[in-house]
Amino acid sequence: MIDVYLFSGFLGSGKTTLLKHMIQQVKDQGLKPAVFMNELGQMNFDSDAVEGGVPLKELLDGCICCSGSEKSEAQIQTLLAEETFDVLLIETTGAAHPVEALDAIFSPLFAERLNFKGIITVADSKRWLSRDELSPQIRSLFLEQIRHADLILANKTDLLTESEQAKTIYEIQSLNPTAQIIQTIHSKVPFKQLEKTIAKKSGDVVKTPVAKLNLDTRVLRFEKEIKRERFEEWLRALPETVYRIKGYVPLEGDKYPHAFQFAYGMVQWLPEYMKMQPQIVVIGEGLEGVELP
Repeated sequence: MIDVYLFSGFLGSGKTTLLKHMIQQVKDQGLKPAVFMNELGQMNFDSDAVEGGVPLKELLDGCICCSGSEKSEAQIQTLLAEETFDVLLIETTGAAHPVEALDAIFSPLFAERLNFKGIITVADSKRWLSRDELSPQIRSLFLEQIRHADLILANKTDLLTESEQAKTIYEIQSLNPTAQIIQTIHSKVPFKQLEKTIAKKSGDVVKTPVAKLNLDTRVLRFEKEIKRERFEEWLRALPETVYRIKGYVPLEGDKYPHAFQFAYGMVQWLPEYMKMQPQIVVIGEGLEGVELP
C-alpha cells in the first residue's frame, strides 16, 4: 500500500516548504514521491515548488474537502492509474479543514491502495500568540487545524523568545494533548519522524465551510516594473487582514521577475532565472480596496 501524509496548516505557515523538504528526503531514501495539492484561488504558484519528474495533480479554486471530494477522488484515481509511486504527499489549502480533507483519501475506491499515516499540521508559532486578533471564523479554522493533527510542527520558533516558545508549546499541547509537537525553523523535520506518525480518530469536527470564512483571493498583474522600495512600502500599508501574498514581482533593474512570498508581515524574495508571469495572488479578508501601487 502507498503511505499517505496530509499536510495542513493556516495560510503562510510553511506547508509548501515542508513539502519541498519531504520530497527530497523521500527521494533520498530511494522512494518515489507523488504530490496532490490544492489552492484557494484559480492559480497555484506553490506547484512551482514541485520539481520535475515528481507526479503532480492539482485542484484549483476550491478545497480538498467534502464539497470537492468527488473532484479530489478523480484526481487521485488518475494519479494512481497513470503513475507508479511509493509515497503520496497531500498539501491542502490554508483554508481547508484537515478532517474534511480526508473524505477523498478514505474513498472506497482506494481502500486497498492507500495507507493513511496521519495529519501533519504546520502551526505558525508567531501567529499562534496573536490568534485573538483573527476574525472568529478564521481563528476557529486555525485552532481546528491544530486540534485534529497527529503531528504538529510549531514552526518559525526563531521569531520567538524562549519564554514565548515555552508558552506556545504549552498552549498548543493543551489544545491537542495527543499529538507530538516538534519545534521547527523553516519546517525542517526528518521524514523518519513523519513515518512514526500514527493517525488517530479525529472526533467531532467544527466545520466552517470555505464560503463562510469570508476569505477572498485577488490576482494582481503588473503592467510594468516597480522599485523594490515602493513595493515594500505598499506591503507595509496593507491591512492586517491580508494573510498571504505570493507570486512574481518585476523589479526595476532585474532581467526576470523575483519570486515573492509574504505571510504575517514576513517577506521573502528569491531570484528567478526565467521569464515568469509578473503577477501576485493576495489572500485575505476584505480585499476590495487592495490594488497595486
